[in-house]
Amino acid sequence: MSTHARPLADWLAAASDDDLLRLFAARGVRPDAAWKDFFDAAEALLDPMSLARVLPSLTASEATALLSAAAGDGAGREREQLTALALLRQDGSPYPPVNVAIAGRTASEPSASEAAPPSSETESAHAAERAFTTVAVLADLLLLARESPFALLTGGGVSAGEKRRLAEAGVSAEIVDTLAAIALQAGLAVAADRRLRSSQSAEDWLRASAADRWIVLATAFRDSLPRGVRSETGGWTPPQTWPLAHPWDPTWTDRSRTLQEGARLLGLIAEDGTEPEWAADLRRGDPADAGALVRLLPAEVDRIFLQNDLTAIAPGPLEPALDVRLRTIAARESAAQASSYRFTSESVAHAFVAGETEHSILEFLGSISLTGIPQPLSYLIAQTAQRHGLVRVSTDDETGRTRIESSDPHLIQAMAVDQSLRPLALSTHVDSLTTRVGRETVYWALTDARYPATLVGADGALLVRERHPAPPAPLPSTDSSDLAPLITRLRSHQGPDADAAWLDRELEAAVRAKSVLQVTVGMPDGSTRELLLEATGIGGGRLRGRDRAADVERTLPVSSILTATIVAP
Repeated sequence: MSTHARPLADWLAAASDDDLLRLFAARGVRPDAAWKDFFDAAEALLDPMSLARVLPSLTASEATALLSAAAGDGAGREREQLTALALLRQDGSPYPPVNVAIAGRTASEPSASEAAPPSSETESAHAAERAFTTVAVLADLLLLARESPFALLTGGGVSAGEKRRLAEAGVSAEIVDTLAAIALQAGLAVAADRRLRSSQSAEDWLRASAADRWIVLATAFRDSLPRGVRSETGGWTPPQTWPLAHPWDPTWTDRSRTLQEGARLLGLIAEDGTEPEWAADLRRGDPADAGALVRLLPAEVDRIFLQNDLTAIAPGPLEPALDVRLRTIAARESAAQASSYRFTSESVAHAFVAGETEHSILEFLGSISLTGIPQPLSYLIAQTAQRHGLVRVSTDDETGRTRIESSDPHLIQAMAVDQSLRPLALSTHVDSLTTRVGRETVYWALTDARYPATLVGADGALLVRERHPAPPAPLPSTDSSDLAPLITRLRSHQGPDADAAWLDRELEAAVRAKSVLQVTVGMPDGSTRELLLEATGIGGGRLRGRDRAADVERTLPVSSILTATIVAP
């Protein structure tokens, strides 16, 4: 046990539970840490690996202050924060392991910089257009992720194959990772099992107005900024200073570049570095106000033109709620201020899979069409409705196997010989097909093979299933309340015998290291005696060692040892 950990253990024991919660959360302590008492905690917090994790999180001013304290010049206004992070002792000097960890490091604070000047009318218009485009493209990304989650690389970025797929859908590969980061910050996406999925929160966001969508994204972006670029009022520091905000974080150069790009995409920074009017409130830490932004955005429309060639034209940006629903029925062909959509048998079948019916589709299209519903489109919807449900997938109650039935025997024959369905190992049973594969897996395999399949429950009712159900938005990664049991356990081992417990640890460490100890022993007559012992063993409440002065083996009751100090070799 390192002797320098004792002052920290004493400080931890005297700290309030709230202080400990903040410290453990800031240092990334796991709730299941195998600490028995505050001595364990102190030693773990001063471990080189633990220090290597916390030093990159320090801001430029904190890093500069820590170096200043190590040089004996004091930490200044950052002293309280660095002490709360268990990096400085009560006298303001770094713990010895901290000195070792920061040896050779340098840091400098960014020079004071004023907020960016207001954007010109032209730059504001460009920033507003960029923000509008970003919101729309992010909605496209979430809709695609809802249908087919994106594969992620080990580092968290979207894989190259997925970026190619997104590029084909009109999403620039260059901004995919930044958009994914914005979506994760806003809780609109969830990264799990190396897949990026849209979350339950995204469902409401997708149907909100462009202004409300932007407010959610911009506010989440501001609130998730790292400490180094956050201002004292809860906003952000001048963006030009961001690259120097966390000097000891080796990944910060790329992170700051991503943050600046995110701010630019959201229209919070103009191309020339100036500040649009709508960004000022957020920068100051106030609630977002999209009024100035909305004035520069194109007006949303709630009507479309349905045409005989099975296409639909929106004469302006379609209201998001209408756009989302329309895109479950039709494939969008172009995205601009005037978007176009195309109806196909596959797109209409997709709507039926999503829970739409012939009546609901016709009613919806009739309510937003300026040209009525053309006959070719009515015919397509009716024809697709007739085919939908021809193949019924259910579970046989007696055998537990999945059963595939159809009123069209030709479909049964086609599925029985379809090579794409071979992994299902289908077998013929009377006028149906059966398999051991699960019902929903079979259903989606048939759907992918473009068979008009539906899921059927035990009561014969049609079931609607989402292929990739949206998970809830993730909770904060570090919930300080989870650390409360750990603190309770540490408190339970806190008591008046702390000195004795500490002495036991020092003696055990000395024995393991075969160190030489300067031992002060209390004698029965009340006097004390100094011994220089080479520690060889401890057990049964006794310390064994060779007396360097007398060159004899001695065994001392631990209860008689008043102090023990390791002598440097």
